[in-house]
Amino acid sequence: MTSRHVPTSPFSDQKPGTSGLRKKVPVFRQPRYVENFVQSIFDIIPDREGATLVVGGDGRFFNREVVQTTLKLAAANGFGRVLVGRAGLLSTPAASCVIRKHGAIGGIVLSASHNPGGPDGDFGIKFNAANGGPAPESVTAAIYERTKAITEYRIADAADLDLDTVGEARIDGMVVSVIDPVADYAALMQELIDFDAIRRLFASGFRMRFDAMSAVTGPYATAILEGALGAPAGTVVNGTPEEDFGGHHPDPNPVHAHELYELMLGADAPDFGAASDGDGDRNMIVAPGLFVTPSDSLAILSAHAHRAPGYASGLAGIARSMPTSRAADRVAASLGIPAYETPTGWKFFGTLLDAGLITLCGEESAGTGSNHVREKDGLWAVLLWLNVLAATGKRADAIVREHWAAFGRDYYTRHDYEEIESESANRLMEGLRAQLASLPGRRIGDLTVSTADDFRYVDPVDGSVTAQQGIRISFAEDARVVYRLSGTGTAGATLRVYIERYENAPDRLDLTPDVVLAPVVQAARDIADIAGITGRSEPSVIT
Repeated sequence: MTSRHVPTSPFSDQKPGTSGLRKKVPVFRQPRYVENFVQSIFDIIPDREGATLVVGGDGRFFNREVVQTTLKLAAANGFGRVLVGRAGLLSTPAASCVIRKHGAIGGIVLSASHNPGGPDGDFGIKFNAANGGPAPESVTAAIYERTKAITEYRIADAADLDLDTVGEARIDGMVVSVIDPVADYAALMQELIDFDAIRRLFASGFRMRFDAMSAVTGPYATAILEGALGAPAGTVVNGTPEEDFGGHHPDPNPVHAHELYELMLGADAPDFGAASDGDGDRNMIVAPGLFVTPSDSLAILSAHAHRAPGYASGLAGIARSMPTSRAADRVAASLGIPAYETPTGWKFFGTLLDAGLITLCGEESAGTGSNHVREKDGLWAVLLWLNVLAATGKRADAIVREHWAAFGRDYYTRHDYEEIESESANRLMEGLRAQLASLPGRRIGDLTVSTADDFRYVDPVDGSVTAQQGIRISFAEDARVVYRLSGTGTAGATLRVYIERYENAPDRLDLTPDVVLAPVVQAARDIADIAGITGRSEPSVIT
């Protein structure tokens, strides 16, 4: 077999976002498009000669083809070994686990996370660094610069490999190891979580429903929950990964996982409900009769993490993304440990994790994680919840209400305005920035603005500065609104508006969230003139 040097020319739209390059599938299927981007990644990796690379994805449409192309590009670019998940599958947290365990130089992770799949759906490619986490901004910037100057890519002239059988093959001098995508991850979970306690929990008649949403977590959940932990067969539903996620939107929230949500709020609800997303890094937790917000889930897991073997010695610190509610901050204060507020994007947690400053971290968009990998990890969060339930002997809804009684409750919601015109979205954000100086002291309905700023993050480890990460408006009534544009969509712009209000009076801990938040929602709309600028009177999705 020989390698070919194929002349090419740049594409103008290959700038990575917060989670790599995401586009519609037809964009990626253009001739040379995948080759250009992957070659650009390889071109900026120093010392790749003879190094180990990890490759895998969430199984969405076009995953197999891009895995095969990536293997051939890797062989022609001098890598010594590639670890690839069987059938081309690796959940995002499992990819991070494999990179770290096997000392890989990094990994090519193929996913558009919670975005829809299929021939007309979304696809994504991102590079994870040697620590297992998403590439830092300096690396993604270098990749982008390379995409603008690329003149050729190098690819092995080889046949496609059998990806469905665990074993080894070669492309030129490069070894390709097809691995069980679950094994390394499951072994890591057994080091962190009390599997014996959870086995006893299931043996006692504990009932659970886990919705894998026809996505990559299905094989992991089936092997661990039903296999290693003894949950009854059928505990995992929608457990077979499908290229189009069964025609559904693989985002674990009450809107897109509505069957699970309705079951858990029904009369015969199981004892615990959970779901994960397209690539396995997000989670949804539903207690009987009660949805647990991701912000509350992070706070509750932080308060109870010591019950699991992997965290028995305590936490070094906790971090949350800026739009996430302040619930975790209160737990950190009670534990006497630092709390960090970062921009949205898991890579910001990676610096803190690598420095040993934090142990647990999370963001409001259903992402929770710890120092075991450098990605958010949906199934890990579910297993830690099960560990807490097994250790306390209490129902999940009781755990949540006890937490509110101890720390107060952060009522919370997120309003997404999807696929709005980019010009309108940018005009809205600039309009907010123009008001920042004049907002404090302004009365809006029954609320009074106390502070307003554009979040600017100074990394406590490396001193790097990341500006314009979201408009924060706080009210004297212990409420807050955050506006930011999301970097995870593939069409137009997505405006996310995060709304929260804190209550700690005992008679105000179990109110209807919509009622508590209504004045803050109205203030958020009025301040930004959302309807006037975007033409949207209501959000696309409320979670």
